[in-house]
Amino acid sequence: MKYKLGEICEIISGSTPKTGIPEYWDGTQKWITPAELNEDTYIITDSIRKLTELGVEKAGLSSFPEGTVILSSRAPIGKVAIAGCEMYCNQGFKNLICSEKINNHYLYWFLKGRTEYLNSLGRGATFKEISKQIVSNIEIDVPPIEQQKRAVNQLEKANAIIQLRKQQLQKLDELVKARFIELFGDPMTDISKWSTSTIGEQFNVTSGGTPATGEKAYWENGTIPWIGSNMCQDTILSGNDGKFITEEGYTHSSAKWFHKGTVLVALVGATIGKTALLRFDTTTNQNIAAIDVNNNVAFSSEFVFYHMQMLYSKFMEIGSGKFKMANQGFIRQLPLICPPIELQDQFAAFVEQTDKSKVVVQDEVNGL
Repeated sequence: MKYKLGEICEIISGSTPKTGIPEYWDGTQKWITPAELNEDTYIITDSIRKLTELGVEKAGLSSFPEGTVILSSRAPIGKVAIAGCEMYCNQGFKNLICSEKINNHYLYWFLKGRTEYLNSLGRGATFKEISKQIVSNIEIDVPPIEQQKRAVNQLEKANAIIQLRKQQLQKLDELVKARFIELFGDPMTDISKWSTSTIGEQFNVTSGGTPATGEKAYWENGTIPWIGSNMCQDTILSGNDGKFITEEGYTHSSAKWFHKGTVLVALVGATIGKTALLRFDTTTNQNIAAIDVNNNVAFSSEFVFYHMQMLYSKFMEIGSGKFKMANQGFIRQLPLICPPIELQDQFAAFVEQTDKSKVVVQDEVNGL
């Protein structure tokens, strides 16, 4: 039987007390924001910041009980979790207190699988948001409770396997980084072992560009792969995320082709300092620095890729605001150790073998 969420759930939101009043903060009342949720969050039991009773009162906040399904409604839309205890939240949520008709874990898995749909419901010119009314009108199939519980049990078994495989992927990443340190040392501290240079002295560093988003002729039916900085996640990329531009879009923008073997570094936002190693030819947006390793026979792409990951703390030193930004000049001045190419090639072979194992594990995850 189909229901609208507003028919089977009480929907509540939150707000933020004035941040400039110390008496409202550093209390004992848990208060969450969307930034505290990630794709693996299931049950959340604590918050980074906490309010005082006075802060709760002045902001007019209502708590939601343990078991509430927490849904982020902006910046970004579609993050989901279940409250493991009584909490408060900011205005970035529309939270669902389930009636006896729907199991909260069943609703969690329903929403978790519909991030793209939820984003399509967003409204607003500056940034998209889903309102209480929009959430209230979302329809869901609601079978009998026992059937809901059986579905939840199956989903949680599959999720447990996925989490195990993700742990395996993480351990493989750690293994490669440990091998890097074993062969080359830490580029931040162990520099006396090798001759040193900078990224800019050894490689050409450039950035791409974005065709005007309002020009359909630049995007519709495009065949040229194009990626944004969100794709830089310290990962080896064999393809893009489905975004393509047209020849006209390429011509009328600063987009550039970057080839297999290029090392990419995100310059802004949440992914600043994160890297990618291209295994295919693509264009990028302007928020990525591209390090052309292919034209320097003294370096392997795999070595430079992991070397850049070892310099991540350099990016965390930039500024103090939430929105950090680097530029090509910053990338060029970063330090670079210069070990023999034979040792780099040995490391590259190790990376290749490990990457094959990661592909097998990732295929298992994708198949679940």
